[in-house]
Amino acid sequence: MRARKFLAFLLFPVLFAPVVVFAQAHDASVANHQPHYYDVADWDIQPTDVTYADHIAPILQRSCIQCHRPGGGGPMSFMSYEEVRPWAPVIMYRTAIRDRMGAMPPWYVEKDIGIDGFESDYSLSDMDLAMIQAWARNGAQRGNPDNEPAPVVFSDSDAWTVGEPDLILRGPDVTRPPIGPDWWGDIGLVETGLSEDRYVRSIEVREFNDVPADLDSNTVGGRYIFHHMTYTSGILSGDGSYVEQDSRVSWPIHEVGRNADVFSEKAGRLLQANSALHLGAAHMHSNGRETTGHLEFGITFFPVGYEPAYTRRGPRTGNGVDVDIVPNKANQQIHNYVVLQQHTKVMAFEPHLHAPGVRMCLEAIWGHNNFTLNCVGYDHNWVKQYMYKDDKAPLLPKGTILHTTAYMDTTTSNPNLADPRNWAGGGRRSVSNMFIDLGYSVSLTEEQFQAEMATRRANMKDRNDYDVGCPLCWAPAVEQSVAQGND
Repeated sequence: MRARKFLAFLLFPVLFAPVVVFAQAHDASVANHQPHYYDVADWDIQPTDVTYADHIAPILQRSCIQCHRPGGGGPMSFMSYEEVRPWAPVIMYRTAIRDRMGAMPPWYVEKDIGIDGFESDYSLSDMDLAMIQAWARNGAQRGNPDNEPAPVVFSDSDAWTVGEPDLILRGPDVTRPPIGPDWWGDIGLVETGLSEDRYVRSIEVREFNDVPADLDSNTVGGRYIFHHMTYTSGILSGDGSYVEQDSRVSWPIHEVGRNADVFSEKAGRLLQANSALHLGAAHMHSNGRETTGHLEFGITFFPVGYEPAYTRRGPRTGNGVDVDIVPNKANQQIHNYVVLQQHTKVMAFEPHLHAPGVRMCLEAIWGHNNFTLNCVGYDHNWVKQYMYKDDKAPLLPKGTILHTTAYMDTTTSNPNLADPRNWAGGGRRSVSNMFIDLGYSVSLTEEQFQAEMATRRANMKDRNDYDVGCPLCWAPAVEQSVAQGND
């Protein structure tokens, strides 16, 4: 019964939506967002020819069933035609949302603006959306079962998404009551046991708890008690009771719905010998069931002897302090500006807002030029980091102004709000607000900056091939400019 009610709720906007919408108006109000609908005939495919076997199953295997499977994070399984068919209208609508809260799969980079080049991009193309929409509108036909791709076999629902870790660290057990206020605090140290310094290639944080895998849950957060965890690492003190302050290394925050973090080949992160993770800021919540759980940290290393090319971290953008968000207003904007003091390579973009958050944009201002690097939708239920591919990561000269803009919606149209009538400033609770880019950047020397730009130029066809993330890529080298001036 619940599934039928849910289906009816989501089906209503599908049936009355326009057939084709070719451009997304960047209105950051939840109510005015237009789903992305396409005509599959534009790809020379007859709409009635689209079938589950030939077209839809491969899309689901690539981008959906990692969660929508038994034991996965999704509320229903999409492993077979029989399981998928009843959800065809919902799949059509939720995928058409594409880059705003509620979209599936949860990858919110806006495709029509800025840089196109991210690692582990499982988003759907325009043609993918067109095929899903044609399939759902024309009876969701199965086609020839013999044409279906071989089923994907998941050996273990608890498998790590980026491969078997070299090191797994286990945090302490924590128990939350069925109902209670959120709790923030320090839950202690987790010793690494390392006898030598190692550079980390990837780190994945997962919660393990005693919530039954088959327990029905309407939200991802309902299956967990850790909303997020902010943690660092460092060398243990002589008595093992704390980590030395001047040895601390920061790590990407763990949050519900977050992907694993894979660091660039050029910027591995140090985990020292005789070190520990300091789980210094846990945000715990109750999920309606007394739950005991813990976090596990799956870590893979670069080979012994590896040294990163870049070790200096760049600035963080945003404003988590004097945020002023008024009630009952869509399209609210807040801004932050940071002047780069060193040449900078932006490695990842990670919008972090709270419940009113809808969208965040990152812009580089160099001289009279404004370059929109990326705009990304935001859903507080699915916090994602977007890692740039190495040859697409923004290369920005010192003096560049990084401009970050956040868009908020505090109207009743935003389903994430507890109460749209309340003003909210900055704070750590989800009913307060944050405005931070939790991605990261590295600072480059002049030599490194010139070498990176030379590599980027070599990949371009000619001077008409423009890289929005590299405003000086076609500028003359410094030595050449000096020589010409002397002439």
